[in-house]
Amino acid sequence: MSRFVEVLAEFGPELHVDNIHAILRELSRRLDSECAHVDFEFPFFLMKNAPVTGAAGMMDYTARFSATLEKDAVDFILTVLVPVTTLCPCSKAISAHGAHNQRGQVTFAVRFRQPIWIEELIRLVEDCASSELYSLLKRPDEKAVTERAYEHPVFVEDLVRNIAARAEAHADITWYRVEAENFESIHNHNAYALLERRKS
Repeated sequence: MSRFVEVLAEFGPELHVDNIHAILRELSRRLDSECAHVDFEFPFFLMKNAPVTGAAGMMDYTARFSATLEKDAVDFILTVLVPVTTLCPCSKAISAHGAHNQRGQVTFAVRFRQPIWIEELIRLVEDCASSELYSLLKRPDEKAVTERAYEHPVFVEDLVRNIAARAEAHADITWYRVEAENFESIHNHNAYALLERRKS
């Protein structure tokens, strides 16, 4: 156990994609192992401006690096966990007033040819939802977010398919796994969908 901590300490306080391969190789050497695996999960903050007033607030996401070294080959997966809003298309179609919506969470994991920014994956997910979330909203912003969600209804299955379509069109993504869970606002259960595919 101490050797594992020693290896991490040797690489200093900064972790980035470029040195994860070196960490894995050093772990494998120190532990006299044919393979090594590491998972790093950390909060990722973005400053976001509210859609109308421009009020700035810090929005938190979760990012995860999963890397495995086996037979000198490194497998690296980047995952982002992104909170979103979805509005139910069925509720909108059958209701005389409004429609139910809910906060959800998307877990989007990718393998890639060339490095992809965490921000890029977050933006891809948020563009596919009924609306993105913000940490700070004034009343004009709340109106805009509510109306945007109403104009872009998606089932949880739609959300997953929309993200998958964007992943298919991304030249650098070679594999993806999309999970979405809606924390339902009018049901005593959540809605869930998953899609995974290795691109040829």
